[in-house]
Amino acid sequence: MKLKTGKQITAALLVTGCISSSAVMAEQQKLTVALYGGNWGEAFLKCVAEPFTQATGIAVAAEVGTSTTTLAKLQQQKSSPTIDVAWMDGGISELAYAAGVVADLDPAAIPNLKNVQEKAVYTDAGHTFAVSSGFYSLGLTYNTKEIKEAPTSWKDLWKPEYAGAIALPSPANSSGVPFVFFMADVWGIDRADLAPLYTKLGALDTALFFDSSGAATNAFQSGEAIIGAHFNVGAWDLIDKGAPIGFTIPKEGAWATDARLHLIKGAKNSKAGEQFINTALTREAAACLAGKLYLGPAVKDVVVTDDVARKLPWGVGGSIDNLRLFDWSQINAQRAAVTNDWNRKVTAKN
Repeated sequence: MKLKTGKQITAALLVTGCISSSAVMAEQQKLTVALYGGNWGEAFLKCVAEPFTQATGIAVAAEVGTSTTTLAKLQQQKSSPTIDVAWMDGGISELAYAAGVVADLDPAAIPNLKNVQEKAVYTDAGHTFAVSSGFYSLGLTYNTKEIKEAPTSWKDLWKPEYAGAIALPSPANSSGVPFVFFMADVWGIDRADLAPLYTKLGALDTALFFDSSGAATNAFQSGEAIIGAHFNVGAWDLIDKGAPIGFTIPKEGAWATDARLHLIKGAKNSKAGEQFINTALTREAAACLAGKLYLGPAVKDVVVTDDVARKLPWGVGGSIDNLRLFDWSQINAQRAAVTNDWNRKVTAKN
C-alpha cells in the first residue's frame, strides 16, 4: 500500500474545499486539523473533513503526524497555535490536557456530544477535554504464507523461527508504553519492577520497532515482518486489499484505546473547529469510520454491516464495555521512565 504524504493529503483537502459549493468562503477561511497518516488520514478526510467542507465551505488542511509528534508541535506552538483541531490517541490525550494545550469542549457549541457514549467523553474536574472518534485494539498480526496456523499466544513471539521478522511498537508510538505494561501482564511480571520484561524484550531479534501504524503496515506488506503487534485497523486494511495477513486475539487478550478529537486552546478558528468536531460526532461519520477503519463507534446507535461488525475491536454483538482499557494516569506517570529504560535495555540490544 502506498501511503499519501502530508503534502498530498493537504493538497487534496484544499482542492476539495475550493471546488465546494461555497468556494469563496473556503478561500477565506482554512481549518488546520492534525491527524494520522496512511489509511487513517484518508478515512478521517473522507468521513469527516469532506462532509464538513461541503456543509460549511471551509477548507481543511491536514497536519499529518503521530499523536506524540502532534503533542510536541502543540507544546511548541502554545503561545500561537497554527493547529485548530487535533486527533490524538488515548494517553497522549491526557498529556495534552495536562500540558494546557487543549480547550474545553462546549456542549452548547457541539450539540452532537449528547450522541456519544458516556465512556467516550473525557472529562477532568468539570473540564471536557476530548471526545472519541472510535476505538481500536492492538492484536497479533502474522503472514499467512509464512505462518500456516494462527498464533495462540503473545509468547509465540519468542519462538526461534520468527527471529529477525518481528514488529513491535516503540515508545514513540502511542501504543508503545502501554504495550510494555500489557506484556508484563502476559508474562506475570510485576509492573513495579519491569527489569525481567526488558530482558525478555531485549532478547527478541526484531525486524523493527515501529513509530507509526503506517510503518507497521509497510513492514507486514513487504514481508520485512511476518509476525508482531499491529492494530486491527491496519491489519484488516491489508487483509481487505488481498495481502496474506491474518489478525488474531491471543488467549491472553488484547488491549484497546481510541482516537480522540481535541479543540486546541487559543486556536484562531475555534468556532469552525467546534463545527468540525460536531460533524465528526454524527452517526453518518461514525458509520463511515467504522466501515473504512473498523473503529468501534463512540457514537450511540450506529448501524454497520455484519462484515464490518466482526472486524470491530469488540466483535459481533460486543460493545465498549467488552474492551480492556488502561488507566492512563498510571501509564503516564511511568511513561518517561519506561521510555528511558526501553531505549537503554531493549532498543540498544537490537
